[in-house]
Amino acid sequence: MTNILPSDHPKLPTRKIGVLIANLGTPDGYDYWSMRRYLGEFLSDQRVIDYPAWKWQPLLQLVILSKRPFSSGAAYKSIWNEEAGESPLMTITKSQTEALREQLRATLGDHVVVDFCMRYGNPSTQSKVDQMIKDGCDKILFFPLYPQYAGATTATANDSFFAALKSAPWQPAVRTVPAYFDNSNYVDALAQSVERAYANMDVRPDHLIASYHGMPKRYLMQGDPYHCQCQKTSRLLKERLGWEDGHIVTTFQSKFGPEEWLQPYTVEEVARLAKSGKKNIAVIAPAFSADCIETLEEINEEIKESFEEAGGETFTYIPCLNDDAVHIQALASIVQDNLSGWIK
Repeated sequence: MTNILPSDHPKLPTRKIGVLIANLGTPDGYDYWSMRRYLGEFLSDQRVIDYPAWKWQPLLQLVILSKRPFSSGAAYKSIWNEEAGESPLMTITKSQTEALREQLRATLGDHVVVDFCMRYGNPSTQSKVDQMIKDGCDKILFFPLYPQYAGATTATANDSFFAALKSAPWQPAVRTVPAYFDNSNYVDALAQSVERAYANMDVRPDHLIASYHGMPKRYLMQGDPYHCQCQKTSRLLKERLGWEDGHIVTTFQSKFGPEEWLQPYTVEEVARLAKSGKKNIAVIAPAFSADCIETLEEINEEIKESFEEAGGETFTYIPCLNDDAVHIQALASIVQDNLSGWIK
């Protein structure tokens, strides 16, 4: 029996499944006010900085956001995609989205909609969730592109996604993709990127530095699994490459504030290695799905400088997986696994 809607019934779109990938975010520009808006949103997130608001906000608004937009803006300017008028993270995320869309269309058809959002800045999670619902997505798979889970990354992205559903008159069924730090396809994509880089080097590095974004050590002690998942990714990468213990050194970067963070700190460890006679190193950033300010500026400029000033000679940065075909295949495989039961 065919259901016939009355003539005055609102038009219903064809039902679809949405796949919404999420990354950290990016300022709209490197000018002072763009940087201030972006940093203000980012550093006001209680998942990122968990100090009491009464204590943190005056310091943030009156001191940090008066000065930091200038230094951060200069760093962004040094890596900005001037041709596209956007940060490299935005350019790469757009490319990843298009590649993933094509990959999933080939296997799942046109009824799966793929798009991206940013936790901070634009396009916002709210705007993309609203658009997917408007386009007829009655099921949405939310995919934070963080291989290792952390409260300050995966959890806050999920928080933003769930908050976006509050205003929906008809909420879709939803799922979130869990951390994929030990996914064999992801680890293989990392390994292949290392193998390609090493194949083009005249001298084999003394060590491969696996530099992960840091966090306060206090978060680990409170139960955040990030540190353990980073260590496991490094171990699985070593095993996949068939290397002996010691060749991969796990470190943590981007320390902020006065308290102790996860150690060893990348910027200090590369200097220590150089002073100990390790003159050739390579650095990879397994926690980042796309190159961004922390890799293109911090690793490839600040951390490189620390190594060379300590006597290091050859510093090779191995780019993030970005839109590499093997990476996109890995992400597509993870998506399909998490769509189980939704796709016939």
